[in-house]
Amino acid sequence: MNERIEKLLDEAELDIVWNQDNPDYKWVEGSEESLLKFAELIVRECANQCDLLLDHKISSEWARGTHDCSKAIRKHFGVEE
Repeated sequence: MNERIEKLLDEAELDIVWNQDNPDYKWVEGSEESLLKFAELIVRECANQCDLLLDHKISSEWARGTHDCSKAIRKHFGVEE
């Protein structure tokens, strides 16, 4: 599992449960609130990737597009800042 995903699971207070009989089989346990928090963290992480592009020296049109993309992702999922 991706380290970043594991960190987000931890931040959302979700636990990864490993099956002792089949180490390839695992699942996540936690409250509904924690699951919603995890989803919100993933959406924010995706939108932030668009924002990271703004740190590079890029054209103003490209910058506006990455900013608009970030805002659209947040708005679509109701995770506006």
